[in-house]
Amino acid sequence: MSRRLKPEELELWNRVAGTADRINRPLSRTEEQRPKPKKPRAADPDPLPTFRIGQTAQGRGPGHDLMGSVSDRLTDAPLRMDRKMHTKMKRGKLSPDARIDLHGMTLDRAHPALTGFIMRAASDGKRLVLVITGKGKDRDSDGPIPVRRGILRHHVPHWLSVPPLSQLILQVTPAHISHGGGGAYYVYLRRLR
Repeated sequence: MSRRLKPEELELWNRVAGTADRINRPLSRTEEQRPKPKKPRAADPDPLPTFRIGQTAQGRGPGHDLMGSVSDRLTDAPLRMDRKMHTKMKRGKLSPDARIDLHGMTLDRAHPALTGFIMRAASDGKRLVLVITGKGKDRDSDGPIPVRRGILRHHVPHWLSVPPLSQLILQVTPAHISHGGGGAYYVYLRRLR
């Protein structure tokens, strides 16, 4: 069902049709060679909003150290031992039953030495042992890749948190300054039954 267009509708249609180009119109040779001029468009009533770099930034993000320090991670670890004993241990009021010094060892020598020491201490019934790693050497070169200071200081907590040692250990915390501070760890062992 179709109807006749009113005169104002017909006039509007003719204006719109006059601005359109025919798609399949055959082109003359001069039109083929000459680029077609673009028709000027009316200015957009709502241009894109202006944008300034950083206008939606929420502040500075974290630095390049994604893992955080070892002492922060150990301090944030959940408490799995008696709170009173933990407080005494952190304040340096408890004396360790045994200690191992890993100073100057390579990773290949330190890992088996630590594993054997923890296993012997647990089988002897000792509860608190001190693992001395040292704070690490300062590196001379400041290269483009950041290098952590103290290789053993960063590896020992990981070694203590994976099997076979993780089943023997109740808590690992940084040592009090009287027992070595940031270069040593208290390792509180479970009771073997």
